[in-house]
Amino acid sequence: MKHLFKRLTLAGTLGFALAATPAIAKDPIKFATPMDFTAVYTFLTNEYSEGQRDYITLINENGGIDGHPVELSVSDTGNQPQRGIEAYNRAKRDGAILVDFLSTPVARAMVNRVLEDEIVMIMALHGRGDASDGDTFPYVFPLMATYWSQAALLVDHMNESGGGLKGKKLAHVFIDSPFGREPIPVLEELSKRLDFTLKTFPYASPGNEQSSTWSEVRRYRPDFVIIWGAGGGQAVSVRDAIRNGIKPEQIHSVVWLAEADMDTVGRDVAKGVRKFQAAASGTDTPVIQAIMDKVVNAGKGAGPKENVGRTYYNIGVATMAIAVEGARLALAEYGAPLNGEKLRKGLESLKDFDAQGLIPTVSFSNEDHQGGGFGRVAHWDGEQWAPLGDWHTSFQDVVWEEIRKGAKGYRESGQ
Repeated sequence: MKHLFKRLTLAGTLGFALAATPAIAKDPIKFATPMDFTAVYTFLTNEYSEGQRDYITLINENGGIDGHPVELSVSDTGNQPQRGIEAYNRAKRDGAILVDFLSTPVARAMVNRVLEDEIVMIMALHGRGDASDGDTFPYVFPLMATYWSQAALLVDHMNESGGGLKGKKLAHVFIDSPFGREPIPVLEELSKRLDFTLKTFPYASPGNEQSSTWSEVRRYRPDFVIIWGAGGGQAVSVRDAIRNGIKPEQIHSVVWLAEADMDTVGRDVAKGVRKFQAAASGTDTPVIQAIMDKVVNAGKGAGPKENVGRTYYNIGVATMAIAVEGARLALAEYGAPLNGEKLRKGLESLKDFDAQGLIPTVSFSNEDHQGGGFGRVAHWDGEQWAPLGDWHTSFQDVVWEEIRKGAKGYRESGQ
């Protein structure tokens, strides 16, 4: 994987699809993505990073952000906060104005630093959901639906598709970690509102062995199940649920369930499983089509062609699309050179942006760094993740109660 750990000089502009390719001559805009390529997050990092790099390469072909190239530095932290700090210090010295660690331990360890240094940190689908409170965390952007928003939307889908949840049973099966426990307060509040019974079932990390947990779930006889894990443990959850008599359409997952997991379970066996979707899968959207045409088929792709359009690849594309659009708005309003403060303001001015249909429309403000909390439920149809409805939000009053509670705790403790 040595090819990953190098600096790439890349560039972008929102209107890549029709733009010409002028020479890039202006000072670069620097982003840094020190991530975990070798330890815990390996199930998604390569694919996610490939999507980020291919998107930046695509827009590089069209002259940069108003002629400014984007330098994207990629390195490995091994999921270790100390290595993340070292990578951050290098990126700061080099003039980076945005960082993405794609690691909850590293990102959480860096919150105070980025706030002090006024460097933007994106936390798409990881980190801390309370950073959605932009007043408390002005330089931290979750960008997409928090885990609280995901749980709320999944319950809403069960309620709507199942003819109401009143009197029914919901099982929350989760990896026994802060991540796995995070949605429980939202689920508990929704169980009161919608009058269903909630029971939680933890399993030990990393989740390779869950048989005893699913035996308990079988005895509970739930109407619906939410599985809340990541990596190989998610495929184990799906497989063990089905083995214990739970139908695939009863199974609902957090965002971390991908094509590779369906291959592990069996594409036909898993048909009907549902999950939260943060970005469209597949290659049908204009931005992914443009990447295929101008980057991958031109021999400029950052990784295997078969990754293009897959779940984590497309999420990676989406993160850079948002970041680049924020930089474009910042340049238009505040001029060059960009810094963290200008980029933050650019992101906070972004309204109804959907990356040409790749993601639900996101809008940010100085109060809301989540972008609205939109998503949708998709089901595995045997070949791909097919949406079961439109992009929407659910129970955001409940979600924001948790966001504000966490932000208040941070203001009081600094942690």
